[in-house]
Amino acid sequence: MNFNLIEIYQHMGFFARCIAYTLILFALASLIVFFERLIFFFRTKSADRRFASRAGKLLESQQHEQFVTEAATAKASSLAKLLGGGVKTYLVKKAAPQGKLGAVELTRRDMDRLYERVTADVRRGMSVLASVGSVAPFVGLLGTVVGIIESFAGIAKTGSGGLGAVSGGISEALVVTALGLLVAIPAVLMFNLLSTRADALLLSLDLARKEFMDHLEDVHGASASLSVRGEGAVALDVERAARKEGVDVRPA
Repeated sequence: MNFNLIEIYQHMGFFARCIAYTLILFALASLIVFFERLIFFFRTKSADRRFASRAGKLLESQQHEQFVTEAATAKASSLAKLLGGGVKTYLVKKAAPQGKLGAVELTRRDMDRLYERVTADVRRGMSVLASVGSVAPFVGLLGTVVGIIESFAGIAKTGSGGLGAVSGGISEALVVTALGLLVAIPAVLMFNLLSTRADALLLSLDLARKEFMDHLEDVHGASASLSVRGEGAVALDVERAARKEGVDVRPA
């Protein structure tokens, strides 16, 4: 029997064709996820670079309100989603402090939650590639096993054996296994490629988050130091004025 895919497909049984259609759907799903994630990483990388070039200057000059506005316009940037949400939380908690935790600590906790959401968005759809890469060979093997069973069942019905009687059915069954491997191998390679890019992006976002929290701590600490020095200066002025009037302001 010549290796002709069209002829093999025509001789396939109903179950083998269902397996082949399933594997084709797996392949299409893998390609859709792969190219969609590639476009996502390309757009995010470009948007992050544009946003970082503008946002760095705003942070240095402590223009936090303008920073939030700039982050809202960069919708394709994962960095803008993360840092923009953090600055927005900081401004809200700083303007209306609640509870025992300070604005910086509340911002840190909110950014942890934002980072988890961004991580889920970056890795969206990659579970499809992982599932296809692990399941597709077994789906193809299932088709092979069923095909071989049907071949031997045909021998049992006709009562004739020999290699020529079963070679056609076995070759048709093995094609399904080959199809499963052809679907699984690219899916695994695509998953590894996307995982590498996702890890690199998430690492850069994590570093940016930590640097941003350092910035907030410096700003908040400087503001607190100025406030303490201001109160001390006022107390010193009051004490000096009282001494001029001959009033003892020392504690009893």
